[in-house]
Parts: sequence; structure tokens; C-alpha cells
Amino acid sequence: HVQLVESGGGSVQAGGSLTLSCSAPGYTYTRTCMGWFRQTPGKERDWVAIYGSRGIATYRESVAGRFALSQDHAKNTLTLEMHSLKPEDTAMYYCGAVQPDGSVCRWTGAYWGQGTQVTVS
Repeated sequence: HVQLVESGGGSVQAGGSLTLSCSAPGYTYTRTCMGWFRQTPGKERDWVAIYGSRGIATYRESVAGRFALSQDHAKNTLTLEMHSLKPEDTAMYYCGAVQPDGSVCRWTGAYWGQGTQVTVS
């Protein structure tokens, strides 16, 4: 059983920065179909920054230029650097990973962590 573990959330003032990390013991990071999602109460989980099936980082428009996705193969860790944070970035952030199904990332079958809360005031 694969368990993703997120860390790095917290409370910051608007304009501040946070770095989220996701480790996955037992899961082989391939820089494909991995990424960060977020969810607020009463809403569906939305993607934020992901590596697609071709390993290209894609960012939600609202975070482009402020967030940066990276992967440390040696540490088997996926990182999301978040800068210039805004109150609307407040959410529970989840790390997700799934093996590509050809050229498609089927996120409904992904492994997920427990989430880490980010609060921007």
C-alpha cells in the first residue's frame, strides 16, 4: 500500500511563502502524473500544479508565476514552492500520484496523502 505524506503547511500572511513537500515511501517517482491539488470546504478538489503524462509541469492559471513544482529523485520527494500567497490560496493541499495510463493521468485512481493545511490571512 502506497502512502503519500505531505508536510510544510501552515499559516502565513498575504505575500508570504511556504514550501510543501510530499514523500512517498515505496512509490517510484517518475515525474509523470504527480502533483498538488487543493480543496476548500464544500468544494471539489482542484488541481494546482501537476506533472502530466509527459513530465511537463502545468500550473493552474491563478498560481502560475507564484508556485513552482519540483522533484528530488534522490529523496523521492515532490515539492511545491509557494510565493506571494493570497488569502484565496487558503485550502487543504494534497499530494497525488498515479501511474500513467498511456498518455493519460487518471487521477480518480491516484494515491493521495492526508493533506496539509495552508492558511493565508
